[in-house]
Amino acid sequence: MPRKPPLTNDSFLPPDTPAGGPAPGDDAGPPSTGRIGIARERRELVSLMTARVGDARVREPLVVDGGTDLVSLCRLLSARGLGDALVRDGERLGIFTTTNLRDALLRPEPPASLPVRAVSTFETISVSIDDELYRALILMLRHRIHRVIVMDGEKVAGLLSQYDLMAFITGHSQLTALQVAQAPDIAALQTAARQVDSLITVLHEDGVRIEVIARLVGALNRQIFDRLWQLLAPAELRANSCLIVMGSEGRGEQIVKTDQDNALLLRDGFSHPDLEAVTEAFTAALISMGYPPCPGGIMLSRPLWRQHVGTFCETLRQWIHGADPEGPMNLAIFLDAAPVAGDPTLLDAARTRVGELMMNDDGYYARFAAAIEQFESGGWWSRLPGLGGRASAQIDLKKRGLFPLVHGVRALALQYGVGETATVARLAALEADGRIDTPFARDLADALHFLMGMKLSSNLRQMAAGRAPDTMVRLDELGTLDKQALKDSLAIVRRFRQWLERHYRLDVL
Repeated sequence: MPRKPPLTNDSFLPPDTPAGGPAPGDDAGPPSTGRIGIARERRELVSLMTARVGDARVREPLVVDGGTDLVSLCRLLSARGLGDALVRDGERLGIFTTTNLRDALLRPEPPASLPVRAVSTFETISVSIDDELYRALILMLRHRIHRVIVMDGEKVAGLLSQYDLMAFITGHSQLTALQVAQAPDIAALQTAARQVDSLITVLHEDGVRIEVIARLVGALNRQIFDRLWQLLAPAELRANSCLIVMGSEGRGEQIVKTDQDNALLLRDGFSHPDLEAVTEAFTAALISMGYPPCPGGIMLSRPLWRQHVGTFCETLRQWIHGADPEGPMNLAIFLDAAPVAGDPTLLDAARTRVGELMMNDDGYYARFAAAIEQFESGGWWSRLPGLGGRASAQIDLKKRGLFPLVHGVRALALQYGVGETATVARLAALEADGRIDTPFARDLADALHFLMGMKLSSNLRQMAAGRAPDTMVRLDELGTLDKQALKDSLAIVRRFRQWLERHYRLDVL
């Protein structure tokens, strides 16, 4: 893929600023509004989705030896006007920032005798210079860092900071991620959270791939949940718990806000007098931000989804070996869990318990997978009330396509011990392990992305018409090519269901 022309210094000026800077006496003026402002925001977002890391300003770093003392390094940083440096220590490559300096000054050793290797961070995050730029942004969001190391093959090409990335995208206009991270209260967080909806619309209208939209929105949502938890939960509660998201949010496949699927795992023996009030406030705040409550009550404000790890592990045993009819569904939701805040080892302990409880139980795997057939009664079509003929036909994308595909892959992941949560990542792991053929895995991934994209298009039409988003799509709203692609995707799902029926011998259940 050919590189874009290099950016000039004028590319980093605020929007609408003449080359060379504002004229003497000019005011910054009000922010742009109307069609011009919307068009500029769209261009900004598209520049992120189509650009490569090498298109942005990759800054040549200051590289120092790990034995350099702290005072000498600070002199070098001051002379060059920098706030960070890369640290070579034998085979290791680390990074030193002002955060490391703050921590270093709290140590008992004099700064002049403290080697920089002792206070640097060696667990660094890197990207390739040819990676898509959005990947760098998602990594910064996921790991809560402000810069990544850029590699050109085996060589260090430089550093990409969050500031440089956003300068490339927006010319100093605020990005939703920063507004979330800096939100001083819930009202400010609500404002930032609601901007995600307009972000989705712009990205979709400009043809950004559905998996890219899902990853970016998923990263922003988790940052919103994390910041909300920081605002509401006392420090001791945050340190002794793990906030998790589950279902499509945990898999990173939810785009338009549908419902909440979250839980809280508590360290055994820990208690807090305000636990119930905090969790109820968390659920209420998410509702105020546009995240609807879960109809099934799968929210940390409910006692079932707010338990100590030991107690929750017993609940998992009941879901797997007990007679609770909701057990398999609850387990399926939990299998997609991803940590958002707190101590992730609490989630690891619960996941480990699931593996211990399975004991290669082929009968349970088959009963678990059998849920793919729960929506098969009633044929492929439903009817819209008050309409007749072809215009009345509609399809439930979740029941007919997304659920059997996602749950079938989830069942295979459970059977073969795949630790990934995203459906495509599970497919890749199953393919690598020889559990599913490569062409079939590729077809399933393509079908998933098409169905997700069609659901998003339908949801945006529904929201524009003032209707609540759901999983239904009307055939009279689709063009010929979309109808054919939908038919092909549903045929792939149907073939997958038939494969699963043979694999698990569902006919003998």
